[in-house]
Amino acid sequence: MAHASMSLPDVGNVADYLRDHIRTVPDWPQPGVMFRDITPLLHNPRTLRVLIDVFVHRYMEAKLDLVAGIDARGFILGAIVAYELNLGFVPIRKKGKLPYQTVTEEYELEYGSATVEIHADACKAGDRVLLIDDLIATGGTMMAGRRLLERLGAEVVEGAAIVDLPELGGSAQLLASGLPLFTVCRFDGH
Repeated sequence: MAHASMSLPDVGNVADYLRDHIRTVPDWPQPGVMFRDITPLLHNPRTLRVLIDVFVHRYMEAKLDLVAGIDARGFILGAIVAYELNLGFVPIRKKGKLPYQTVTEEYELEYGSATVEIHADACKAGDRVLLIDDLIATGGTMMAGRRLLERLGAEVVEGAAIVDLPELGGSAQLLASGLPLFTVCRFDGH
């Protein structure tokens, strides 16, 4: 009886493998911006599995209580990671999207400003939380998410993202603020 052999992807360096599946869209959402689109990573079952496994393996022994994801791509990653780690998930949403009593935080983006919210009962004092988003640009979104969680008494154990855009200064700012960071890959320049 012949056995079919399964062909496994040669991922070599996992960060490079995942980075190679991120699409760059020039001049979106405005001229001069090089948008790093993670949807090809999510669309391909192999890259999605490798991506989620990177996060799960990093945090499986971290003694976390919750995973918080930032609207909107952080929801995709955060919810899957929370499920895989058997933890609850907390959405940090854009203003006006949550139906219950909220706490809000305004922040600056690389091309404007925004406000995010969290339900006032989303976590409790002493909760250990992983904060996750798709990328770090100027760091404003992740810093705002961290401030919201800390205002509710939680401890943000680490900020995590797929992509770091170090030229925009966000990762350096977050690290300087004392937030430990984990990113899977980085894009330098254009």
